[in-house]
Amino acid sequence: MRNMTEISSFTLVGLSDHPQTMNVLFALFLLIYLMTVITNLLIFFLVLTDYHLHNPMYFFLANLAFLDMSYSSVTAPRMLFDLVTKSRSISIPACIAQVFFYLSFAASEMFLLLAMSYDRYIAICHPLHYKLMMSWRVCARMASLVWVAGFFASFVHTLFLLRLSFCRTASIHNFFCDLPRLYQITCTDTFINMVVIFVVGGGFGFGAFLLTFLPYVFIFRTILRIRSKTGKMKAFSTCSSHITVVSIFYGSLIFIYMVPASSHMVNLNKLFTVLSALINPLLNPLIYSLRNNDLIEALMRSYYHLRLILAS
Repeated sequence: MRNMTEISSFTLVGLSDHPQTMNVLFALFLLIYLMTVITNLLIFFLVLTDYHLHNPMYFFLANLAFLDMSYSSVTAPRMLFDLVTKSRSISIPACIAQVFFYLSFAASEMFLLLAMSYDRYIAICHPLHYKLMMSWRVCARMASLVWVAGFFASFVHTLFLLRLSFCRTASIHNFFCDLPRLYQITCTDTFINMVVIFVVGGGFGFGAFLLTFLPYVFIFRTILRIRSKTGKMKAFSTCSSHITVVSIFYGSLIFIYMVPASSHMVNLNKLFTVLSALINPLLNPLIYSLRNNDLIEALMRSYYHLRLILAS
């Protein structure tokens, strides 16, 4: 922190400067955040308490729900606080902490989607060996590796972030602290940071991207070999939700971090940042639950048990 003494805080530009617009955004994003927490917490609770959901697919889904709650909680409360108090200042330590946890949960979700892709590959392409290859010990190790890898990737980026000095404008053109915006306002050469992003972010990110989609080559080939139309539809339905979530997740991240930053792209970049940080964590549980009969039935069982408890 010794080389960051030029300024003590940043100013988050946010999404709007108009008071009426800020009030509308506060109400909208408060609703989105509450729905995100409630829906993901509900899925986490159902998987934890209903033994019908005690299998690898829902184990990973519970991890995804916890990640989405955490991911959204890194940015949403701070944004809501700024909207209601009209305060835009954030200290440098708080900004760095936000960067660390945001990248941690984002990277962990990326690796978790990879683990879920592997789970679907085993379930569809090797169903007879599924219980052996996806035992609880294997699932626990995979989940642990997901969290460790996510926090390690974030730690490396944050560690190299500490070397930067900020002596220019203290305004961050976003509603939270993220690496691209911080690199734009530093007065230190960011060549080393760019190398770290290329090696760590590019290596992990591109590797996870390929390994997430590669199993679907074998999955689709296996599905096409199924003679029964009903069997094909059932097999495809088990992975369609995952494909949708992965596509939205990587689509928004590619635009945010791969499209060159420019003045006329600022508002569009903010839109995709909102999609990635606030909307995706709400969409994920909805995508997985609306067409999932197991989750719907588990919800009905929990509701029935709750009525019995209240009636007794």
